[in-house]
Amino acid sequence: MNNSTFTLLVIAVVFALGFDVMNGFHDAANSIATIVSTRVLRPLTAVVWAAFFNFVAILVFGPVVAETVSQIVRIEPGDAVYVWVVLSGLIAALIWDFITWRFGLPTSSSHAIIGGFAGAGIAKAGLSALRIDKILLIVEFIFLSPLIGFAIGLLLMLSLYWIFRKVRPSVIDKNFKRGQLVSAALYSIGHGANDAQKTMGIILALLIAGGVLSPETKLSLGHSSTLWIILSCQLAMSIGTLFGGWRIVKTVGMKITKIRPMGGFCAETAGAVTLFLATFFGIPVSTTHTITGAIIGVGTMTTSFSGIKWGIATRIVWAWLLTIPGAGCMGALIFYLTQYFD
Repeated sequence: MNNSTFTLLVIAVVFALGFDVMNGFHDAANSIATIVSTRVLRPLTAVVWAAFFNFVAILVFGPVVAETVSQIVRIEPGDAVYVWVVLSGLIAALIWDFITWRFGLPTSSSHAIIGGFAGAGIAKAGLSALRIDKILLIVEFIFLSPLIGFAIGLLLMLSLYWIFRKVRPSVIDKNFKRGQLVSAALYSIGHGANDAQKTMGIILALLIAGGVLSPETKLSLGHSSTLWIILSCQLAMSIGTLFGGWRIVKTVGMKITKIRPMGGFCAETAGAVTLFLATFFGIPVSTTHTITGAIIGVGTMTTSFSGIKWGIATRIVWAWLLTIPGAGCMGALIFYLTQYFD
């Protein structure tokens, strides 16, 4: 490896970890929105709680999501141009995340990086550069993850309403405030596992493209060559979560529908179950989509459909649908620019 390729790799890894910090910052709202909006924890305490359990995720799940992400684009080992492909995707995702954060939209950082990476890959080698089966799986779960979160949240809320139908509301609120500490922790583990692994996959793709690792390399805590990737990504995600994202907390936790502690517990638990299942099967999903679907599912039980602010929900859905193609176009444009000025 020559010095210029090594320097480019270092810069790209720094950008990847920067994206992970931004991801934690951007998606902190997903972990803490309900627990803050129900006033179980203050915002600062909530982000510390979420950041800790984001990091704990490293001990719970294997890096199967990372393997899926690293295989989205067919990488030619040792071809430095593919380092530019990955770096272009990262820059596109960072720009997309900043724009949506600025407008308080809970879009998916995960889909931004996947879209940016895929777009840059297409710019390099056309559609043949993509592993279509991986892309289709991700696109399917754009719709499935919020629907699963919605269904579990709705059913859980319905069940608890019936179980506690004779209990005073004040007693219910008191007990579920404690329960939300557990449900928020579980959701943060799911968030840390699924989202941090996407950046691990990106760094793995970078190192394969740079010829540092072979295409057969598997991420593992037991291998010194990949241990630093796992630890640094989990740490970066936790640091980003510590900074929080109050604009998006207000949109997710307060503007879509009003939530009480029981509803917050149901939404977080539904989101956690969905993320645990997706991570176990190696499916990169959007934590944003998942928790938003769960909150709307809970909201249909607590406030009826008319109580949900569908204007805000519709605005969020449009942002979801535009993320992959929007970030993809940015990724392609940035890659073309890097090659033009190279």
